[in-house]
Amino acid sequence: MRQKRSIFQEVDTPEAGRVKPAGGMIDAGRRGARRGIRLWLMVLFALVVVMIAVGGLTRLTDSGLSITEWRPLTGALPPLNAADWQAEFERYQAIPQFSAQHSWMGLEDFKVIYWWEWGHRQLGRVIGLVWAIGFFGFLAARQIPAGWTGRLLLLGVLGGLQGAVGWWMVHSGLGGDRTAVASYRLATHLGLAFVILGFIAWYMMLLARPERELMQARRAREARLFGIGTGWLHFAFLQILIGALVAGIDAGRSYAEWPLMGGGLWPPQMMVIEPWWRNFFENAGTVQFIHRMTGYALLAFSVMALLRGRRSAYVATRSAFTVAFAAVLAQVVLGIVTVLLAAPWHVAILHQFLAVIVWVLILRARLHAGYPPAQSVRGT
Repeated sequence: MRQKRSIFQEVDTPEAGRVKPAGGMIDAGRRGARRGIRLWLMVLFALVVVMIAVGGLTRLTDSGLSITEWRPLTGALPPLNAADWQAEFERYQAIPQFSAQHSWMGLEDFKVIYWWEWGHRQLGRVIGLVWAIGFFGFLAARQIPAGWTGRLLLLGVLGGLQGAVGWWMVHSGLGGDRTAVASYRLATHLGLAFVILGFIAWYMMLLARPERELMQARRAREARLFGIGTGWLHFAFLQILIGALVAGIDAGRSYAEWPLMGGGLWPPQMMVIEPWWRNFFENAGTVQFIHRMTGYALLAFSVMALLRGRRSAYVATRSAFTVAFAAVLAQVVLGIVTVLLAAPWHVAILHQFLAVIVWVLILRARLHAGYPPAQSVRGT
């Protein structure tokens, strides 16, 4: 016989038989190993930064052409005996750089520049391996959050492309009358490294916050300030590319004076190379002049970005734009010091490293404009 129930009695199904409601897309975006993936991206970020530094030192030591073949797999092994070393040295002796600049080298001298280039390539292989282990590991464990598989795969595709671009760059210096790689190919190689670094940094910053919080923050986006951050990022990227052109022809060691160049506002003989367009890639005075002028323009744009950023309603956004501007200002000052000292290698590398910091801090300011962190009415 059915017993009477009190009007206060629970009539819900037992806990064991209760079916939990399925989450929506926002909840799905929160699932997955967000923290683990972010830690993996941090390792990749650190490796790419080291890669950029090692690449700069490889260029400054004239080591980039010491390995004249591209062997993605077997090239991981260095010469293992005297005969192998001699064969590598003979291949290097056959390219124009050796006869024009390094004809004084013996085998032991060659080994120094060889290890720089081998280390640079080996680090690239390590980065590829770390990416592959992380990506396929998270994929196999089904721990990649919804919507993130394509983004993380993109990093691997860009990394593979970077390896091909690196060889395309090196190949430009192996024949003809060249004694160094083509500066525009060096700029492409460095530019792609910063693109990869930018994607990694952006993903790290996004993964630091829950998906639901990001979607809520996006509704508060300061569209105009976000656009300024985007333009600021592109402007900085342009200056990085021009800096690579400067590095490619050692233009930073010409005209070690400031603010003038050769006693004038612009250097003499700016357009002496024929055809005229080659001056923008191969004329040291012209390339350094463009780098200076672009630096001044970037600083002016940065002042405007700072003033607009300081008007943000969000404390964190105002702070992010201020810090990014301070980094740009420090980079301009360091650039002037680099010129005055004729670009010694340790100062040049510091200048390149600070470019990485500027790049990431502008990205961070852009993120804060696009996804403002929540704050109380007191602004905290």
